[in-house]
Amino acid sequence: MANLTIMTEFILMGFSTNENMCILHSVLFLLIYLCALIGNVLIIMITTLDHHLHTPMYFFLKNLSFSDLCLISVTAPKSIANSLIHNNSISFLGCVSQVFLLLFSASAELLLLTVMSFDCYTAICHPLHYDVIMDRGTCVRTATVSWLYGGLIAVIHTAGTFSLSYCGSNMVHQFFCDIPQLLAISCSENLIREIALILINVVLDFCCFIFIIITYVYVFSTVKKIPSTEGQSKAYSTCLPHLLVVVLFLSTGFIAYLKPASESPSILDVVISVFYTMLPPTFNPIIYSLRNKAIKMALGMLIKGKLTKK
Repeated sequence: MANLTIMTEFILMGFSTNENMCILHSVLFLLIYLCALIGNVLIIMITTLDHHLHTPMYFFLKNLSFSDLCLISVTAPKSIANSLIHNNSISFLGCVSQVFLLLFSASAELLLLTVMSFDCYTAICHPLHYDVIMDRGTCVRTATVSWLYGGLIAVIHTAGTFSLSYCGSNMVHQFFCDIPQLLAISCSENLIREIALILINVVLDFCCFIFIIITYVYVFSTVKKIPSTEGQSKAYSTCLPHLLVVVLFLSTGFIAYLKPASESPSILDVVISVFYTMLPPTFNPIIYSLRNKAIKMALGMLIKGKLTKK
């Protein structure tokens, strides 16, 4: 029987310990984090202050930006700090917090993306009934359910992961505390329980993905019937980037959680985790604002100091 010890800290071994690589990693992560921070904060400010943007689409976009801020802030600052001070340790409670907050924001984000696909479907396929279907009460309830769902998923998986026994190596082959890498170093015999919970969660996530795909099948079939080329272009520019973000977010997440965890470090695992924890929060503000005239107009007014909440 293995000697059980109380784990007080973990060592995050996601990147090379080479000094030049540490500097490169910290600079790249800092640039990505600043882009995500500035972009999402601006969207939250604009959609809050501009009364013209108090519509369901921008209400969900504001919630998405907040979840993006949470998602990237859980991992990036700690990883940047560790690289700069050449100390890859994270306390046990810090690791617990990372797992909880990561699952909380990622799960809420998935449900928000699902609701946003339904909002897009309703706006394009049932425009005459849009105001009735997507009224303020419905928007608030669906957003609340998204956050509650994220909290529930986070509690279940965090409790399941840290109720396991950890003995021997405390080296986590990732740049943050993630469940697959934690399971790989656990010496508990009850791994099957947490693995089963992960598989159930993957099935739920896949159902959301199927729902999103179905809504966009209807959306694109309706868009093709629009006689105006400008109308088609506007619909595609709104929906295709949304679909791209969902595919990137879910596909890399599925790979990370379904791929058997290796006992040896793999740069592929780190790259995949960057794709689902850091790139969506960075690209979402660009995708949802770069070709959006209302957002760009509101941003211009904000810069000029003319944007005030009414």
